[in-house]
Amino acid sequence: MRMVKCLRKDFLILIIGCFLALSLDVYSEVIIIAPSKNSQERLQEALILAEPGDIVQLTSGIYELEDSLSLDIDSVTIQGNGHEETILDFSEQKSGAQGLMVTSDDVVLRDFAVLDTKGDAIKVKGSDGISFINVRTEWSGGPLSTNGAYGLYPVESKNVLIDGCIAIGASDAGIYVGQSENIIVRNSIAKFNVAGIEIENSYYADVYDNTAVNNTGGILVFDLPGLPQQGGHDVRVFNNSISDNNTDNFAPEGNIVGEVPRGTGIIIMANSNVEIFNNQIEDHETVGIAVVSYINDDDSVDFSDSGYYPHPKSVQIHNNAISRSGNNPDLDKDIASILFEISKGDMPDVFWDGVLPIKQMILGQPEEDKLIIKDNGEIGFAVMNPIRYMLSLPNQLSRDQSAYSGKITPLTPVIID
Repeated sequence: MRMVKCLRKDFLILIIGCFLALSLDVYSEVIIIAPSKNSQERLQEALILAEPGDIVQLTSGIYELEDSLSLDIDSVTIQGNGHEETILDFSEQKSGAQGLMVTSDDVVLRDFAVLDTKGDAIKVKGSDGISFINVRTEWSGGPLSTNGAYGLYPVESKNVLIDGCIAIGASDAGIYVGQSENIIVRNSIAKFNVAGIEIENSYYADVYDNTAVNNTGGILVFDLPGLPQQGGHDVRVFNNSISDNNTDNFAPEGNIVGEVPRGTGIIIMANSNVEIFNNQIEDHETVGIAVVSYINDDDSVDFSDSGYYPHPKSVQIHNNAISRSGNNPDLDKDIASILFEISKGDMPDVFWDGVLPIKQMILGQPEEDKLIIKDNGEIGFAVMNPIRYMLSLPNQLSRDQSAYSGKITPLTPVIID
């Protein structure tokens, strides 16, 4: 009897082992697609037929594509041989709103480039677990309003990792993460975009060890009304090199980023719990850092969306190296022209527009909501008196940082599940 039990046990172990081996074999399947005259059909077919765990391997070469690609299978990796070696070329694209659209979870995109798409380069929507690793997006004709809006474009997603990527030439934002949660953007380069890196209406984001150069604005932390997710909060921007973001704004007319002045390092608009620290911010023709409320087209604060709070609060700016700001401000944009007017041309490195709810203007801002500016070296700082400005009265800019030098409360690092 004992012998039979042992045989049954050994047989069961054998069956389980075979099942695991087969599962591992399925998991590790690699589908190799090389460039050809049928690149479009073969690549899209592979993305349709892929199963969870598959790797779609792109070889070196140029894939000439005329339509969008899409992936809706979970746990698939698309990888090339490097962003200089594996090129998805959409310069002859005839249809589709983007180059690649991903709507599935646990997807890895790595080691390839997407060039000259008709619209956005890579859009990801509704994904839980999306990784962009060593991916390049570019519009090769330079900064043009006809370029696609976004390079890397994850929205309404969770657990977003962007690591070692390059984004060039987007007419809105090179690297954009919107209405998302748990975000890391690191070790990446954004250049010659309108906005280099933008975190919008999102929760819990770490943006660090990146380079933002030659954009219109380097890094934007925005919260806008009229979107499904609002109240952006807990965003850390640190250890970045942000310099020479002086490219003329080339956003199509009507885009919100079209209001970003040429020559802006960082803008924080209507977000809460934002920490900006240990960044190198230099050579911006308008301003190094601007902290502003959302203002609508008729210059009044927009309260039409009852779920939207248009003012920044709990913003900490500390231990940054900020220099050489404001030597050629973009006076075509409201932020720059107002600042130039009230500063009499003596442009600061850091600017707060001073706009608060009326109650706080009268009674003062709660301690936990205050702006803190501390340990940034010898910088020029200015805060506006908006009531005096609206009444066309002389507006004495405050340049005293001591009132804003409070205790730093570090935000919690982001952990991706």
